[in-house]
Amino acid sequence: MDFKVPGGVVWGEDSGGDGLPLVFLHSGAGDSRGWDAVVHRLPQRVIRYDVRGYGRSPRPTTPFTMQGDLAAVLEYCGVERAVLVGCSLGGSTAICQALVDPQSVAGLVLLCPGLTGYPWPDEPELDKVYDELAAAGDVEGLVRFGLDLWAAAGSDGEVAEQVRAAVPGWLAQSDFRRPDVAAYGRLGEIRVPTAVLVGDRDRPILAACAGAIAARIEGSRLVWAPGVDHFPALRAPDLVARTILDVIAETTDAGAPAPSHEGRA
Repeated sequence: MDFKVPGGVVWGEDSGGDGLPLVFLHSGAGDSRGWDAVVHRLPQRVIRYDVRGYGRSPRPTTPFTMQGDLAAVLEYCGVERAVLVGCSLGGSTAICQALVDPQSVAGLVLLCPGLTGYPWPDEPELDKVYDELAAAGDVEGLVRFGLDLWAAAGSDGEVAEQVRAAVPGWLAQSDFRRPDVAAYGRLGEIRVPTAVLVGDRDRPILAACAGAIAARIEGSRLVWAPGVDHFPALRAPDLVARTILDVIAETTDAGAPAPSHEGRA
């Protein structure tokens, strides 16, 4: 189905049901199908969508922010409060939502999260390779670039298809995506149950970012995933599902009515 966002739509699905919803936000190296192995392990209402230009969502045609689109999806689906599960780019979006509208977030599960305002080191050689491939519109070259960068645990077909689903978004968003709120200096404002999961085969700069987030959100828990790279939902779905359930159990909303199993997408 289509979810309305400012100036457009994104493709998404809502399983329906009662209880505290889970909203899944995919990484910049895939689309919402990357959550398949996780969501089918969970009984809760699940909402997930492809961000603009990724997967099954149309290319953006107007300026937008990731957090603004998430807020619009929550409103469209009638969700007042949810646990946000975000990977990489999606983790960054979840953090921004928790800062912009704290009442909408009951808990956070952040997988190898990105972070706006974080002092990322310059990587001019990687930037040069990416810029050349993007300028040439070399989709397969960009897929290989993404796999070399993020798939240290193996570039099997499922992982390659995830990166391939992301490449159109990389190319489509450059003219329209606007920055979200700078979150790094405000992490101490977050006061909800939070787990930060990162793989020991992910890029060191991403592991460092995950550690910084866990250290700055009071009461958060850092979960190390052995043998896992930048695709934890594909590599370790059981661990990801358990981590989500642990966060749900910690929320003040945990006593809500048991979710319905009807309408599972």
